[in-house]
Amino acid sequence: MSNVLLVEDDTTLAEGIRHALEREMFQVYIASDLAEARKAFDEECFDLILLDVMLPDGSGYDYCKEIRGKSSIPIIFLTACDEEVNVVLGLDIGGDDYIAKPFRVRELVSRIKAVLRRKSEDESTSVKFGSLEVDLIKGSISKHGEKIELTPIEWRLVKIFINNSNQVLTRTVILDKLWDQSGEFVDDNTLSVYIRRIRGKLEDRPSEPEYIQTVRGVGYKWNK
Repeated sequence: MSNVLLVEDDTTLAEGIRHALEREMFQVYIASDLAEARKAFDEECFDLILLDVMLPDGSGYDYCKEIRGKSSIPIIFLTACDEEVNVVLGLDIGGDDYIAKPFRVRELVSRIKAVLRRKSEDESTSVKFGSLEVDLIKGSISKHGEKIELTPIEWRLVKIFINNSNQVLTRTVILDKLWDQSGEFVDDNTLSVYIRRIRGKLEDRPSEPEYIQTVRGVGYKWNK
């Protein structure tokens, strides 16, 4: 049974989510503000956090940053604001997924299971690609022995490429793998931005990429 911390100040919505998740065999603890969330997180062991963005005593974004300073626990944002800039912000600071209100309970359950599944499917080995060393469990990557800082979404993209080495991945396939959904949160232009960022961090010559190569008219492949 997975233990979920639900941080939501709308008591009616929170109780509805709790009852729905309990029917799916989740155990749910409700915190109505950040103070309660901090106390619960310090006292209990949770497998996932459902985190509202707008809370009475602060921002869910700030709390996510706080959690990421000490834990890699999966975090799914719950919010009424689904503009792409907010989606990207939430994911870049450490969120694992983002669901906009109002949502169907079935969709929420599916998202939770997908995030927990991704967490459990991490491979248990370090792998080397030229000057890069990747630890798929710790979620770390180094180049020439120096640690490279990747945002959560950049790391997820790198994992997709590594797990499909030497396979050509279309942009649609990459987005589907990235979100376990239809890719509605990221368009082609945004994906291109992330690819450029990753190349800038991993490649010795980003304009002549050694690792993430473009297959013109098709997509990309991890060429190692």
